[in-house]
Amino acid sequence: MKALVKTEKGVGHLELRDVPIPACGPGEVLLKVLAAGVCGTDLHVRDDTFPYWPPVILGHEFSARVVELGEGVTLVAEGDRVVGEPHTLSCGSCYLCRTGNIQICPAKRSPGWGIDGAMAEYMVMPEVLLHKLPEGVQDTVGAVIEPVANVVHDVLERATILGGDTVVVIGPGPIGLLAAMAADSAGACRVIVIGVDADESLRLAKARELGFSSVVNAQRQDAVAVVAELTGGVGADVVVECSGSVGGIASTVGLVRKKGRICAIGLPNSSPTPFPYKEAAFKVCDVMFCLSTSYTSWGRAISMVATGKIRAGEIITHTSPLEQWESVFDDIDRRLAIKAVFIP
Repeated sequence: MKALVKTEKGVGHLELRDVPIPACGPGEVLLKVLAAGVCGTDLHVRDDTFPYWPPVILGHEFSARVVELGEGVTLVAEGDRVVGEPHTLSCGSCYLCRTGNIQICPAKRSPGWGIDGAMAEYMVMPEVLLHKLPEGVQDTVGAVIEPVANVVHDVLERATILGGDTVVVIGPGPIGLLAAMAADSAGACRVIVIGVDADESLRLAKARELGFSSVVNAQRQDAVAVVAELTGGVGADVVVECSGSVGGIASTVGLVRKKGRICAIGLPNSSPTPFPYKEAAFKVCDVMFCLSTSYTSWGRAISMVATGKIRAGEIITHTSPLEQWESVFDDIDRRLAIKAVFIP
């Protein structure tokens, strides 16, 4: 089968290879991949800035059809369309696993960086990590369920958006746009999307197209002043940081109200990262760091996509065969894409 493989350590070293179809063991299923989403993590693996164990097939966002059952599998059947949580190899016995937080188990190795992933014709997954996809959700949209589950966990479960909240989203990439839709679906009275010049032609335009009337280019407007004006000088109830940029992270405290909430999703490339600690202390704001998905976020994400509350399909700009991976990655690097999905 064809697969996009990170062949060795270092920058680059991606190759479309012929590899064997994997075999499923007890409790596992063999999946025919229907669509595979491209995440920033895949580019970080390409660029050698995220942990990975080569040679490894990229991709952890997918929709797939069950084609073979391993011994003892009872939760899914052949022919089911599924999506899956990327929490493979969590140990099940550490305090995190035993408190229901398998997504941050130290032993976890997700598809796409720790074990072979979804940018291939077939992949193997444990049945316990699979969720059935409703008939009305297209294969390509199913491949975006994983990032939707991320924003459901981060924005709705951890930042707990309340009806009437003013929410600021920094960074209008795929996660930022999905976070904005999640906040809107939860009853936010106003969602303000902030980007920069590089986002203007595509990503900020998409935010406006999605119906967000408060869209700010922080290189052309004073974002703090805009938010202050829109909130009567109070500030945002919740600021969701999705850019991972030094400027975006530093701006969160100036945008949030006193006793407000900062939801940190974007991962910076540099460490340490400057943060206005003293200003945050005087604002007595809560900061929630987020990583991956909870079990409870998946059912909510699937339901919200199936019912149109989160219009995940509208952020997909590229649907391409796996053979075009180089041009797709190049478009993502140049911000000429929002969400790309491969059809293996």
